[in-house]
Amino acid sequence: MTHYQVIKTTKAPTPVGPYNQAIAANGKFLFLAGQIALSPETGDIVGQGDIVLQTQQVMANIKAILTSAKVNLSNVVKTTVFMSDLSEFNSMNQIYAQYFDELTAPARSCVEVSRLPKDVLIEIECIAVID
Repeated sequence: MTHYQVIKTTKAPTPVGPYNQAIAANGKFLFLAGQIALSPETGDIVGQGDIVLQTQQVMANIKAILTSAKVNLSNVVKTTVFMSDLSEFNSMNQIYAQYFDELTAPARSCVEVSRLPKDVLIEIECIAVID
């Protein structure tokens, strides 16, 4: 069952990655707090200094939270990616694309920030739709 509709127009710029211009969603919303690359088992940072490993851990943390809410990544309608260094964007984007299909990917914003908790390289928050 689709919880949302992808909105696309040629009258606005085409996305430059695995995200869509807009998503029209219906249902209840689940707001996930920003996730960083912490191991749920140890509480330690995973992949110190490595954007690829940190992005993988962040996505694993997001998937775990979604699963506990009885939804999955296909329910995500919006993400916000915070990075400490946008020169790592391509590496992050390659990992992110493994989790979201470009045709149905959520809307996304990506911003560079001066610092993130525990000096990690990335934090991602998202909004999902629940039945």
